Amino acid sequence: MALPQPTSAEQQYSDTLKTILRDQISQAGGWLSFADYMETVLYTPTIGYYSGGAAKFGAQGDFVTAPEISPLFGQTLARQVATVLQTMQNGAILEFGAGSGKLAVALLQTLEMLGALPEYYNILDLSADLQQRQRTLFEQHIPHLAARIRWLTTLPDRFTGVIIANEVLDAMPVHLISWKDNHILERGVIWQNQQLSWQEQPLTTGELFTIAQQLPPAEQARYAHDYNSEISLANRHFMRSIADSLQQGMILLVDYGFGQNEYYHAQRSQGTLMCHYRHYAHGDPFFLPGLQDITSHVDFSAVAQTAQEADLRLTGYTTQAHFLINCGITDLLADTPADHTDHYFPLANQVQQLVSPAEMGELFKVMGLSKGVDIHAATLGFARGDLRRLL
Repeated sequence: MALPQPTSAEQQYSDTLKTILRDQISQAGGWLSFADYMETVLYTPTIGYYSGGAAKFGAQGDFVTAPEISPLFGQTLARQVATVLQTMQNGAILEFGAGSGKLAVALLQTLEMLGALPEYYNILDLSADLQQRQRTLFEQHIPHLAARIRWLTTLPDRFTGVIIANEVLDAMPVHLISWKDNHILERGVIWQNQQLSWQEQPLTTGELFTIAQQLPPAEQARYAHDYNSEISLANRHFMRSIADSLQQGMILLVDYGFGQNEYYHAQRSQGTLMCHYRHYAHGDPFFLPGLQDITSHVDFSAVAQTAQEADLRLTGYTTQAHFLINCGITDLLADTPADHTDHYFPLANQVQQLVSPAEMGELFKVMGLSKGVDIHAATLGFARGDLRRLL
């Protein structure tokens, strides 16, 4: 597959990041874990993929997220958020990685109509470029709510309300692991012949090794071919941090992924790592560092286990399709008369993208975790289609 070629300015931008990577690899002794590589190319201030100024979302970017597809996503999600906020005093919202800001706009507009506006809408997004784009969007669509919106640089020590992470976990760094002939190896990055290359080294101790020993591939590799996949320590550390911060409320995680047995299925022996560049999906993470997104599917079993160990309650786990239907997305669509074709047909197509098994409906999952809230308020979106047995 031939990928689009960068402009000369884009190539120079990527080459600058390659120089940073070369020096980082040298300082690390000649070998860098893929998790550290992924952290550098995605999040280095001013030059990492999410920190730079290029468009990321929508038709002009590299991929499309649910809030970019339709405002109905945020409007539907707001119904679950409202049921939780209405059970507490002074509840706020905290959104991680707010992207273009479209999800925040849809949520706040709908919560205002439902009489469930949060005290504050907090955004934790370290990209100065994205923060500015969000501010511009909010000034255009919800200027009267601007006083409620705050940008944070760190996770609050104590938080009450609803925490939302839509397509956040998949963008966190992962370690690449190989199970071969009863040995466990970690795949890392070296600088060789003036370019980035792969190199494996034995993994024998530490948290990563302990986890790798307990996963299905450790047994599969005894009898089958070599097995390659990912482990996200970052996801686990993130869940511990937000569990510690949340005093009362709910966490909503929306992302693509599987339970552990499906994630590490024998037939998925090459893992789930994927790169996105101008709406092309491919598997080369060394292609134009800083100009492309790198993601991995989410091991929702690991997320749930970590959350429960941190005293969070697993209130639900289901497909995005079931969650949105449970929260009434078809009712929202029905509010637009079908004979108003100019409005109805585009919305109907958007709903199709969000809930169809062939689109986002089944691959994307929604997980609800709670602490100290009424269980009935926290399970609106999980009333039907429960998949917790798969975790």
